[in-house]
Amino acid sequence: MNKLKVRFAPSPTGPLHIGGARSALFNYLLAENQKGEMVLRIEDTDLDRSKREYEEEIIESLKWLGIEWAEGIGAGGENGPYRQTERLAIYQEYIQKLLDSGHAYYCFCTEEELEKERQALIERGETPRYTGKCWGLTAEEREQKLAQGLKPTIRFQIPAHKIYIVDDLVRGRVSFATDDMGDFIIVKSDGIPTYNFAVVIDDFLMGITHVIRAEEHLSNTPRQLMIYDALNFKLPEFAHISLILGSDRQKMSKRHGATSLVQYRDMGYLPAAMFNFLSLMGWSPEGEEEILSPEEIIAAFSLERVAKSPAVFDLDKLNWINQQHLKKIETEELGKMLKPYLEKSGYAEEVKKLDEGKYSFLIEAVRDRLVCLSDITKHVGVIFDDLSYEDEARQVLQEDGVRPVLEAFISGFPELVSPDELKKYIKSLIKELKVKPKNVYMPLRCAISGQTHGPDLPYLISVWGKEESIRRIKDSIQTL
Repeated sequence: MNKLKVRFAPSPTGPLHIGGARSALFNYLLAENQKGEMVLRIEDTDLDRSKREYEEEIIESLKWLGIEWAEGIGAGGENGPYRQTERLAIYQEYIQKLLDSGHAYYCFCTEEELEKERQALIERGETPRYTGKCWGLTAEEREQKLAQGLKPTIRFQIPAHKIYIVDDLVRGRVSFATDDMGDFIIVKSDGIPTYNFAVVIDDFLMGITHVIRAEEHLSNTPRQLMIYDALNFKLPEFAHISLILGSDRQKMSKRHGATSLVQYRDMGYLPAAMFNFLSLMGWSPEGEEEILSPEEIIAAFSLERVAKSPAVFDLDKLNWINQQHLKKIETEELGKMLKPYLEKSGYAEEVKKLDEGKYSFLIEAVRDRLVCLSDITKHVGVIFDDLSYEDEARQVLQEDGVRPVLEAFISGFPELVSPDELKKYIKSLIKELKVKPKNVYMPLRCAISGQTHGPDLPYLISVWGKEESIRRIKDSIQTL
């Protein structure tokens, strides 16, 4: 039995979006689980929209996500080249075979003629399709038209009254009747092959055993089966994974949030979290656990557990998964990851003044409040900005019994300012004053930060140190 081999073949007409990333990931997961191989090739036959910078961005996004490939762009291999525009000579051989066998023919119909035929079919209540007008041209008529400088397309002749069946590994048995299909173009008038033709040649020559792609490609499958059949190519297995919908159950678009992987990377989502999140969009592991490492997902993955129903892009779930992965990162490593975001913030100089210990306290102070890495800039302002009071904080500080709590806190402030020491001290203060914990923590927070909510208080105080913390509390007592 041949080794399992899959491919991801994006078009470089834009950045890698969530849907494409999920398709790439499912291919990668199956290949890794089955000890197979993955090929990366580029379908760049849309000459007007394809750009090399998009190709580079797609590759960068795949690598960021943690997807690796054994063959293709950047990896090489014996089946190259791996860009379709560099394979035109290869396609020509198979185009000629189809022409010689009568499975394909030249079509000289203009856009105007095709539109006229389309409208006539609609008026008769029939499915719009190409009815094969040019199929009956004689060799002499073809030569005549070519001599006139007309540039034909090449169409594939669809077999009449035939049923094509696909035993899809996700969707089950799907059948397609050819009666309502028209002969379709396999080579455009500029000589560039169309997707449905080129993809068959590429998959066959590269030894692809499993084609895993989005459900929207299911309608292309019968045309590809016809080409496989006409060229006596062995069929791969097909698996069409469901569409991704937004939270409103509509097709995902920009209104549902960022759609490209680069945007999520730049916001500071973790690649392991995105890997985790995308894997759960249409696939589920056997257990209840949802926070999984890439290694755990690879070990558990199978197409049998891929759902037929549409997956829903849930930003809240992505945020939760990212938070869980952030919590697992060691303080020192998280500090390194946050540095680039802090350097771009308005607090870069203040952060540089912190010694290593205080910087680690800062990270621990905000860690549990981060959804993604870029959130750090929203949470450090309380540390470095001048003290100002929210209305709710003012109200707390004007309540009876607050001033004695603040004065007591200052009078016994420990010499060693560390989170652990401060936690012990605040607990002892609560016992000494015989008050509820919230009647100590809330006044302290409001006095020292001017806010009723915020980063973990002992870590916050440890970043400021004794002198600055006492100054802030005294200012609050004097002001309010």
